[in-house]
Amino acid sequence: MDAPETRELAYFVAVAEELHFGRAARRLGMAQPPLSRAIQQLERRMGVVLLERTSRAVSLTPAGRVFLAESHKALDAVAAAVRRAQRAGRDVPRLMVVMKPDGDAGLLERIMPVYRRDPDALEVEVVVCGIGEQAQMLRDGRVDLAFLHAPHDDLGGFDTELLLTQDHVAVLPSHHRLADRAALVLADLDGDPLPRWAGPEEASGPEVRDPGQLMQLVALGQMVAVVPESVRRHARSDVVCVPVLDAPRSSILLAWPERTRSRAVAAFVRASTEIAAAGPVIETVAAP
Repeated sequence: MDAPETRELAYFVAVAEELHFGRAARRLGMAQPPLSRAIQQLERRMGVVLLERTSRAVSLTPAGRVFLAESHKALDAVAAAVRRAQRAGRDVPRLMVVMKPDGDAGLLERIMPVYRRDPDALEVEVVVCGIGEQAQMLRDGRVDLAFLHAPHDDLGGFDTELLLTQDHVAVLPSHHRLADRAALVLADLDGDPLPRWAGPEEASGPEVRDPGQLMQLVALGQMVAVVPESVRRHARSDVVCVPVLDAPRSSILLAWPERTRSRAVAAFVRASTEIAAAGPVIETVAAP
């Protein structure tokens, strides 16, 4: 069969996500009958049923679930190709780097001077995004490189370089019952409210989007948090950071799309690995 057109993929994704032809048609700005016909024609050409339809509901078949995931990848790849070509065509090309707030653990300020000395370096534009958004921005072509975090971020489709692996600390208000401990284990925090990070995770405390907000809420006694030790750099005078002995370690990775052939990206990776090899510099900054 001929490969599906991007238009057909977009039609299918809308129906698969809405699980309702009427809502999908409104989302696409089209009438429902041609949308239904387009999906039927796609299924006939593929030779598989993608959607189960009844008078009351629409649901994905196993083939439909696989095709939805692959359709997202294909549409992201098309969007990425357009965005990267547009950026490459600028009069003054730039290297776009994304991270969540403090997602580089202070590495970027050390990487930049090394990168600028490379003859292949471009001007760098740093994008600070919401928690968990950086992988999608890299995948759909809005940026060239991203600071990602294992095991939390999806690394599929990327080449990566490990920059830093960290232990975790518990950030506690200075008056907390465990504030004078030299170390603790996760079970010691049972019953304490924990932050809700942006995304599907469930927790009992407030939603947190950046380190400054986290420190403020901890200081007020609204929650405690278990975070990578680099967050110590933002510690206030009214919170304490206590090592957590049994918390899984986390890693910071530099990621870029597979099969990238950009000399500027390669130069940034070289600078980053040089800094990573030199080891971390983590300082505690007390703020009132």
